[in-house]
Amino acid sequence: MIAGGTDLGGLCADSDVAAVAAFPDLDFALFEHLRCLQIVQQCAVALFVVLFDLRDEAEALCQLREALFLGSLGKVLIHIRPFVVFACGGSDDNKTPADNFDVQFTVPGSVDVTEGGECTFAVTGGGGKSPLTTDTFILESDAGISYVCPIINTSSESFTVRLADGCETGYYKVFVKRDTRKKSFGRIYINIVEDIGFEPDAGTTVYGIVSSAGVGVKNVVVSDGAEVTVTNEEGIYQLKSAKKWGYVFISVPSGYEVPCDGVLPQFHRALKNSPSVVERADFKLEKVDGQDSYKIFMLGDMHLANRTNDLRQFAEFTSDLTDYMTRHKGEKMYALTLGDMTWDLYWYSNSYYFPQYLNTINSQVKDLPIFHTMGNHDNDFKTTSDYDAAVKYVDQICPTYYSFNIGKIHYVVMDDIDCSGYDGTDSRNYVKSLSGEQLDWLAKDLSYVAKTTPVVVAMHAQVFYPTTTGFKIDHDSANTQRLFDILDGYTVHFVTGHTHMTFNVTPDASIVGGRNFREHNSGSVCASWWWSGNLTSGVHVGTDGTPGGYGIWDISGTDLKWLYKSTGWPEEYQFRSYDLNNVHFSMDDVPLMPADVPASVKKVYQQYVDAYPQNSNNEVLINIWNWNSDWTLNVTDENHKTLPYTEVWAYDPLHIAALSVKRFNNAGLKSTPSFVTSKFTHFFKVKADNPDTDLVITVKDEFENEWTENMQRPKAFSTDAYKRK
Repeated sequence: MIAGGTDLGGLCADSDVAAVAAFPDLDFALFEHLRCLQIVQQCAVALFVVLFDLRDEAEALCQLREALFLGSLGKVLIHIRPFVVFACGGSDDNKTPADNFDVQFTVPGSVDVTEGGECTFAVTGGGGKSPLTTDTFILESDAGISYVCPIINTSSESFTVRLADGCETGYYKVFVKRDTRKKSFGRIYINIVEDIGFEPDAGTTVYGIVSSAGVGVKNVVVSDGAEVTVTNEEGIYQLKSAKKWGYVFISVPSGYEVPCDGVLPQFHRALKNSPSVVERADFKLEKVDGQDSYKIFMLGDMHLANRTNDLRQFAEFTSDLTDYMTRHKGEKMYALTLGDMTWDLYWYSNSYYFPQYLNTINSQVKDLPIFHTMGNHDNDFKTTSDYDAAVKYVDQICPTYYSFNIGKIHYVVMDDIDCSGYDGTDSRNYVKSLSGEQLDWLAKDLSYVAKTTPVVVAMHAQVFYPTTTGFKIDHDSANTQRLFDILDGYTVHFVTGHTHMTFNVTPDASIVGGRNFREHNSGSVCASWWWSGNLTSGVHVGTDGTPGGYGIWDISGTDLKWLYKSTGWPEEYQFRSYDLNNVHFSMDDVPLMPADVPASVKKVYQQYVDAYPQNSNNEVLINIWNWNSDWTLNVTDENHKTLPYTEVWAYDPLHIAALSVKRFNNAGLKSTPSFVTSKFTHFFKVKADNPDTDLVITVKDEFENEWTENMQRPKAFSTDAYKRK
């Protein structure tokens, strides 16, 4: 292949890459091949490339009239001549099978080699089945580019090739070509490494260097998910890894970032060989400034499945996120998902899972490293073990548990969905639990983290859960207690998703046992699995009335502040009020519900009717979705009288109207619809003196942010009245 210059000077500045075994360039060496008449049989691909180059160089002179003719000529040559060459090249007077020559050798899963270095392959089968030095050894990339690697020596036991210039780290198909015959030998992963002059210790199975700007970085934590170590003074690490998961990862140190593939930070490397084979995995770091102050977005359940207009609605979310990032340009920003980016049940039926998810988010979100957490719907339900259920996620996203540092905060991502009970069907019998293997790893990981460092632990499923009398542990009790013991002494923020609702646990809750623990169960990006926005455009809310959205955390040193941002709304939108004099539901709202629907189904809808009958009690309901015990609520009437409030569990009226009514109002209804309104905490009731008494509602969070609504009563209730503007 030829990389010609893009200006006039580029006509004399070709850079040749040995990509095929034919004439190397459009120069006088061509006549040798023509004289020998080998061009027809051996050089079809090369001629094709040269013709492309001919047109490109002609177009470099596009401002000259002569170039117009040559450029057109180039087009003719490209469109016509290659077909002639390919047709001729396919001829074989002897009718010899394409792979009929006796060469046998082993292609390893991967090989570590320096740029332009040598690779040795073991010959198999005995009897000297090694390639000849006159054969052509070809590596073909997944992009279809072929690289010719010269065979520099052979023996009956092995042969050695020199890696062609331009080969990069990645997968390649391996071929050997002899005259017109070409034989395939499998696939190999070429790992381009630095020459560090290091020989690993006996028993080491994985080693490498962590470097920045060509210099090794010391004390970087490295792990395979079981063993944990740190790099030495030269930035070199060694692990005696059993390679169970087939990867190795670093805990990205403070003050550094790793390169990203789209939105995915490249903090891990896949291992390609068996545990008995020593292999090398290097990591590159980029030193950055400004990590003492940054933002990190908490992205709860997305549930992308190419249904219910989810992709269109998701674009509204990414547009909102991009707008926020633009308004805060110049600040450091990162993101962390909280699991369920996809929806396992639709992987196969809708052909939408991790590759499609990555295509979607990479096309819409730019310049934002997004660390990922695995959710229950990110496991493969067609498997029968926890390990197998995670294989697709691990192969295409990242490890299921790992850690990283940003500034003065240590982040830990864990997988608390145990799929050991999977039976290969869509029953998906998972348990909310952390494996002992993860907890062993966590203890080792935290041994390198000072107790003064705040720890953010991201998991998909909630640790705690609200009840009418407080909170309960909603996790495997034994391993959760061990988790608490490992984290004891740290300031810990659990950040979770899964519920599609919002609640917060503070250190004053008795359930945390006096530890400095918080849980932030964040609202979800998809709200009610995209259903409310699909059924009622402009009303995108979860089953507890929390708007679809995401968390925005502001980090300054070891200080953390958080805010929930509703998609399509300003940051000031933190609560919603209802004048209950105007909120009521009845069976008349669902005329299409079949008369013979099971009583259990009718009973579910009847709960909404019972909760909101026609009334004139002058009550006002306030939904403060991100409420916690450190927040305050103040309600005064137009006469400046303070009204007492009562915290209640309630159904969100807007969600009932936007989703539940529409799903129950179905002539084909046979069972209770999914994703209907749930009774939940974070609701408050006040009673006004009269139906037309105006109120001033003021909510303040723990960071002295204050939000106020001047509620004009009577306040109408309809889905239109509460739509996003």
